[in-house]
Amino acid sequence: MKKFNIRKVLDGLTAASSSSSATAQPGTPRENDVVQETLQSEHFQLCKTVRHGFPYQPSSMAFDPVQKILAIGTQTGALRLFGRAGVECYCQHESNAAVIQLQFLINEGALVSALADDSIHLWNLRQKIPAILHSLKFNRERITYCHLPFQSKWLYIGTERGNIHIVNVESFTLSGYVIMWNKAIELSTKTHPGPVVHISDNPMDEGKLLIGFESGIVVLWDLKCKKADYRYNYDEAIHSVAWHHEGKQFVCSHSDGTLTTWNVRTPAKPAQIITPHGKQPKDGKKPEPCKPILKVEYKTTRAGDPFMVLSGGLSYDTVGRRACLTVMHGKSTAVLEMDYPIVDFLTLCETPYPNDFQEPYAVVVLLEKDLVVIDLGQIGYPIFENPYPLTIHESPVTCCEYFADCPAELIPALYSVGCRQKRQGYSKKEWPISGGNWGQGTQSYPEIIITGHADGSIKFWDASALMLQVLYKLKTAKVFERARGKEEKPNTDIVDEDPFAIQTLSWCPESRMLCVAGVSAHVIVYRFSKQEITTEVVQLLEVRMQCEFSDVDSPDPGGEQTPTLPTPGASSSPQESELPTQPSTGSNSSDGPRDNIPCLQVRSSPLKQSPGNQVELVIQLVWVSGEPPQQITSLAINSSYGLVVFGNSNGLAVVDYLQKTLLFNMGTSELYSPSDPYQRQPRSPRKAKPSGDIPTVTSCMSRLSILYSESMKKLRSSHFTTCDSNDGSNASEDRCRSPTSGSTSPCNSDDDKKQNFIEKVKLKSRRFSKTVANDFAKMSRKISSSSEQKTDLEKGGFQRRRIQTCKKQLCCVKRTATARMNLKEDLCRTKSDPIFYARDNSFTRSRSSSVASIDRESREAISSFHFCESFPRKTDSLVSPCLLVGTTHGSVMMVALNLPPSGDQRLQQPVGIASCGTLVKLKGGILTMALLDATGTLLPPFFEQWYDPNASDEEKEKSRKRRPASPPSSQESQDTHFAILCSEKQAKVVALPSQTRIYKHSITETSFVLRADVVQMAGANCIACFCANGHIMTLSLPSLRPLLDVNYLPLTDMRIARTFCFSNLGQALYLTSPTEIQRITYSQETCDNLQEMLSELFTPVETPEAPNRGFFKGLFGGGAQSLDREDLFGETAAGKASRSLAQHIPGPGNMEGMKGAASGVVGELARARIALDERGQKLGELEERTAAMMASAESFSKHAHDMMLKYKDKKWYQL
Repeated sequence: MKKFNIRKVLDGLTAASSSSSATAQPGTPRENDVVQETLQSEHFQLCKTVRHGFPYQPSSMAFDPVQKILAIGTQTGALRLFGRAGVECYCQHESNAAVIQLQFLINEGALVSALADDSIHLWNLRQKIPAILHSLKFNRERITYCHLPFQSKWLYIGTERGNIHIVNVESFTLSGYVIMWNKAIELSTKTHPGPVVHISDNPMDEGKLLIGFESGIVVLWDLKCKKADYRYNYDEAIHSVAWHHEGKQFVCSHSDGTLTTWNVRTPAKPAQIITPHGKQPKDGKKPEPCKPILKVEYKTTRAGDPFMVLSGGLSYDTVGRRACLTVMHGKSTAVLEMDYPIVDFLTLCETPYPNDFQEPYAVVVLLEKDLVVIDLGQIGYPIFENPYPLTIHESPVTCCEYFADCPAELIPALYSVGCRQKRQGYSKKEWPISGGNWGQGTQSYPEIIITGHADGSIKFWDASALMLQVLYKLKTAKVFERARGKEEKPNTDIVDEDPFAIQTLSWCPESRMLCVAGVSAHVIVYRFSKQEITTEVVQLLEVRMQCEFSDVDSPDPGGEQTPTLPTPGASSSPQESELPTQPSTGSNSSDGPRDNIPCLQVRSSPLKQSPGNQVELVIQLVWVSGEPPQQITSLAINSSYGLVVFGNSNGLAVVDYLQKTLLFNMGTSELYSPSDPYQRQPRSPRKAKPSGDIPTVTSCMSRLSILYSESMKKLRSSHFTTCDSNDGSNASEDRCRSPTSGSTSPCNSDDDKKQNFIEKVKLKSRRFSKTVANDFAKMSRKISSSSEQKTDLEKGGFQRRRIQTCKKQLCCVKRTATARMNLKEDLCRTKSDPIFYARDNSFTRSRSSSVASIDRESREAISSFHFCESFPRKTDSLVSPCLLVGTTHGSVMMVALNLPPSGDQRLQQPVGIASCGTLVKLKGGILTMALLDATGTLLPPFFEQWYDPNASDEEKEKSRKRRPASPPSSQESQDTHFAILCSEKQAKVVALPSQTRIYKHSITETSFVLRADVVQMAGANCIACFCANGHIMTLSLPSLRPLLDVNYLPLTDMRIARTFCFSNLGQALYLTSPTEIQRITYSQETCDNLQEMLSELFTPVETPEAPNRGFFKGLFGGGAQSLDREDLFGETAAGKASRSLAQHIPGPGNMEGMKGAASGVVGELARARIALDERGQKLGELEERTAAMMASAESFSKHAHDMMLKYKDKKWYQL
């Protein structure tokens, strides 16, 4: 019978319902008749793959000494398992309760977890994705401690009431055997002993159980006789207990910083009391109390003194001292300081048997934000080099980018320069946590993740084959001078903390050019080199992006509006003013506002640059008339053109990093052409209503993009243009020319009014800046509709005034910019003035619906860029280099680029730039843009192949491939390109050069898109979107047909919005916690192969042999005493436990779950083979043990016979 596929039916319904939203332009043939789209919904499936990084908020730890697997539990109910490098696993408890303790079933492929909600769970680790087999939920008592003896199936559980219950881990049923607290303590004791804090059995006698109560009472309980053999009392509370392997002594750690050593048969007083960190008084009195010793472990060696390892216990006078781990070996005491507080530690030993010499070789220390393994076998106790990617959070992550299918030589190149950055002094031994096996997946393409951090560092990670390994670290803060003290801290910082934090970055993998934008309004261009150089003077370009306001008289009421136009020949580009021939000096005096001052001071001394990314150019935005520069919201670099473009709420700037010059600096409003249908037109305040397509509030994503940290980072808010107005009969808005441009306008005639207006704007902007940078909790209430946004903005403290009539109004918003550059010997390069293609008419108007809406409307910021070679104008018949510019108000504009020929002319002749007006308008801010050809093939931006800039000229010419001259080829006038445009609300496909809309699709109405990328998938292209409501969607190209829509992850944290990114081949990631990266896939092929790609935790390993007791110990009973726990705890002897005490919950990880986890017949055969191997190993072990017993019996018989013959004929007096 044919299998019914409900997904295809739902996809058909979805395609039918979405036909109204994804429609073709009337009169235009549907493009899927020409472009054959191969992507179908069957190609998509969403699932998590792996999680990298340090476990967030760790709470407990366990280690399997045979399998060599480490497990870490967290306060959010997560489990992270680690083996050898590249072997990691993540799983989650449904209740999300904190994991208080973990216990391995050693060499059994199982793990027991105890949670803070009084439940215990049994995890099956023999499958690649661990699953819960059984759960037990306690109803009447709270779990405080668990203990599972080696090779036992009975789990001891201590509770807050002081009782101990016993659970069969095979069936997860409670035994009727219970140790009650009132039977364990003496009858004369009048107080409750407190919760159970420790349970362990005597290493030499499994029938004796040591129970530690919090109050300081320790009881040695006889399981067979069901009574207490000995009771040990101490005045201080107990935190932990550790046995000597011979079972004759144990050590307790106490809350006053003391260690008490007890002889088992001498319960009256401790054999020894020491205070490791206490000052010993001379008069013989008790030492001063210290901080509690939270944990102690006592490990013995065959040849040498035992090790005693403890955490805590420092003196109270060590205020501010970091957490320490103390290692006591013989007469030496080593105090090892840690960077973070200690959560737990474990001593790794050679044997899993507690009744043998332990032979410790390492200590695993779990810190709040790190995992450290200490080598006990070398002098000085060096640490092991950690192979796991646990340093993601070394500095908080502020941005993230994901690149799949990179050039093959890129990862080796990054590794070769990054290996020189490794620290020295690590232990020379191999990493001791070495269990598990790597996956056998077929996914072999290179993947790179780049993370930007709050301290200005950038890390490159190798993310191939579901692994993560750091390749190279770049420190951008080295370019700037650092303030040595609070007195020297510059007062030009626009952020209170982390002035070097990375805001956004742009990277070209083929050319290895890197461009980084920081929160202090700075941009750094890096070029990759394998040779070390020393830069005498860092080349600096300072850009002045200015926003000014002026007043003009409004036209007479009832009269025809006559705007003031610039005079013919007046330039619309402020860059045509002559650049200064000397570096401009900023003013920062106490009697005047700061001006022409960057936020950071570039390093003046020579900069030694190691192999890797080396500084090519530093670009800084400067203060303007006391106003700090706006933060950079978008950034792009093109290695083929040699250009860097960046934008903010003031406008955009284009920099030629080859000539080190500023080419273009223009306000956003000036990019609109005079005939632009989307230009700002004045309307009557009485009749106008906000248009649905033209938002009156800043786009959601633009507000999200400026918050690089959710609570501890304070960012300066953007400047709002609000104004007071006088009463009058009419209201209008006009744009005026700059006083320096040669045009005549009313705003040039009244300087006093202009200054008064500027002061009012500054006053209101300061009030607004205190309220705009709120936490995301406030912002998340603004995402449903524009009306809700207005309501929340009014709650945020905006003082709005409804303006009905006025005589004098805001005339213009004019942006001017100048640039200055500091080069070697403080000489500014003088270049010929670049040719700018100015618009014939630069008169534009506000797009606000009324004069009062100026108060409601924020500046239109630049949100995205895309370099391409296409048709900038409708009349173009040849492709040429151009730049697509997207804004937060949904406008997409074209900027034409005229590049000189390559070679020396490129370094001498200027680059021409011309704004071509608006291409199309979308709802919401523009997120991503791309270009397809007529066949639907993605046209990536041109790039230049990498060459080493410090190599010889011959090597440069061999490796360097020039960009083809522009235009590269001739095209007919018909539409041959498709521009793919995606905003926070919708997606559109526009044909070029006709600039007609081909397709349109409304992505969301009630939410907004946080991240969108045009990605390659299964040999085709699609748009991948992540919405604030948690939906992940994909749309086909060019028809924008919905292919995937899954409600995956609601936006609960700004961190997710800041770091979520898609990549090619169905890969995506985001920062799920401050310390962890979660990788997901939306590819059906990857989901199908995921089982093979994942690493394997459990591998069949033979359990080490038990220690040899020796002949005489076996003969006279001096060895370890075994216990048949089944006779004691089974239902036959102990009866059934109360049903109301705990509830058994079957887990999903039963046999059906295991079958589902295996992939087809191969998985079944592999599991059967492993089972046969294990059975064969067990049979082999049984045969060896039987042979050993027979040999021992024969030896005993021989000795007995010889002894009989020796004394057979002797008399008693001859003996």
